[in-house]
Amino acid sequence: MAAIDRSLVRALPMFEKLSDAELDRMLARATLRRVPIGEAVFEQGQKATQFFLLLHGRLKVTQVTSDGQQIIVRVVHPGDIFGFAKALMRDDYPGTPTAAAESLVLCWPTEVWGLFVEQNPHLAVNAMQTIGQRLQEAHTRIREMATEEVERRVAHAVLRLIDQAGRKEGEGIRIDFPISRQDIAEMTGTTLHTVSRILSAWEAKGLVEGGRQKLLVRDAAGLATLAEGES
Repeated sequence: MAAIDRSLVRALPMFEKLSDAELDRMLARATLRRVPIGEAVFEQGQKATQFFLLLHGRLKVTQVTSDGQQIIVRVVHPGDIFGFAKALMRDDYPGTPTAAAESLVLCWPTEVWGLFVEQNPHLAVNAMQTIGQRLQEAHTRIREMATEEVERRVAHAVLRLIDQAGRKEGEGIRIDFPISRQDIAEMTGTTLHTVSRILSAWEAKGLVEGGRQKLLVRDAAGLATLAEGES
């Protein structure tokens, strides 16, 4: 198998403190995997045998609840590590990451996680920061679902998406991976019908412009006003 070129990851924050030799040793244990749109990297409940880094593309992480409802718990963006169940003290994957766009991931065997962290302590710090950020995001979404009306929740979700994956386009900001109304419904704990009604109303007001698997935000300030519950 050909060696993985360190230039693929050298610019990522989690590797910036590694020497070339240290980085090459890490990459020597990695494999490169392409994930077509719609394919899962792994399945919820599957034994965790690897951990991953997203190099390119986007992944939607879903969980199926005990009553059979599917929800999107987060979106994985380029540079994010994911699937590191060992750091969470569990031996299975808690969700299913599925490619929302053609994706490229680096994969390492789970058993090397401890060695990497021991040899490169800042990787442990990076993992802790990642876990902390995800917990904060989860708490924010739980609070929103418990206290906010649906339109505000949808506004918050769209604003997070343009913050994490927004690309300036003409007079607006395009979410730069395919996103459906069903996806937004699963992110906000509501129904497709409700999201469709809200987005149609926003389009009529000039806040957003929709399309098949596309969303362009034309008035982010207007959405922020809605998210804060202001008329």
